[in-house]
Amino acid sequence: MALDNIVVVLVGTLYGGNVGSTCRAMANMGIKELRLVNPRETIEWEDATRMACHATPILEARKHFTSLEDAVSDCVAVVGTTARQGLYRQHALSPREQAPKLLQLAEQGKVALVFGREDKGLLNDEVSLCSHLVQIPTDSEYSSLNLSQAVMVLCYELFATRNVYEPIQEKSELAPAQMRNRMFDMWRELLLHIGFMEEKKAEHMMAGINRIFSRGALTINDVNIMMGIVRQTYWAVDHDKHNRTAQREKKLAEQQEDQKSEEFSNA
Repeated sequence: MALDNIVVVLVGTLYGGNVGSTCRAMANMGIKELRLVNPRETIEWEDATRMACHATPILEARKHFTSLEDAVSDCVAVVGTTARQGLYRQHALSPREQAPKLLQLAEQGKVALVFGREDKGLLNDEVSLCSHLVQIPTDSEYSSLNLSQAVMVLCYELFATRNVYEPIQEKSELAPAQMRNRMFDMWRELLLHIGFMEEKKAEHMMAGINRIFSRGALTINDVNIMMGIVRQTYWAVDHDKHNRTAQREKKLAEQQEDQKSEEFSNA
C-alpha cells in the first residue's frame, strides 16, 4: 500500500533517455506514478520509450505540470534530493535514514520524491517547497549521479524497507503540501507584519522555519492550529494597537481639558 503512494517527480529534465531509465528503475521497485515539471521542450521522447523498455506503461501514464508547487500540491510529504551543501541543505539525511519515515507518511497519503535537472539540480526556491531533504552518500572525488541512478537508489531503499517498519496510525490525516504552503504563507505575512523579520531576509528566514517543521509530520489538525495561532496573533496585535491608540487619544483629550480649565481659571 505505501509504495502505491510514492510519486517520482522530475523537474526540468533535459534528456529523454533519463526519463525512460527512470521509468525502468521505478518499475523494478514497484513504484508506478511519474510526474514531470517543465521538461525540455525538445526532449527526445523516442529515446525515453527505448530506455523505458518494458516500463512504457509508466512513461505513457506520466503527468505534466508547469510548476513544482502544482505537481506536489496533493502530497503529504515532499522529498527533495540534493548533492550540494548549503545552509538549509545541511540537514539532508541519507535515503536509508529517511526510508522508514517516508513509508510511514505514505500510509497517510502521497509522498513525492523530487529530482532536479541533470546539470543544476533543484533551485533554492524549489528546495524551499520540500518538507524533507535526501542526500545520497558518494565518494567525495566524484559525487555526481546520473538522474535515473539517483531514482533507483531512493526507490530501492523504500522497496527494501517496506516490510521492516511499523506504520503509525494518526487520528488526523496528514496535511497536503498545498495546505502546508498556505500555512507558511500566513506565517510569512505575520512575521513581516509584527516586524520579526525584514522583507529582504524573509526567504532566508522562512527556509529555516520550514526546516523546523520538516522534523515531524504535520497533520491537518496541526496545520489548522498553526494557522489559528496566526489569526489570533493578528487579532491580539491589532487589538493592542487599537487600545494603545484609544489610550493616547484619551490622555490627549484629558490634557486638552486640563489646559482649557487652567486657561479659564487664569481668565
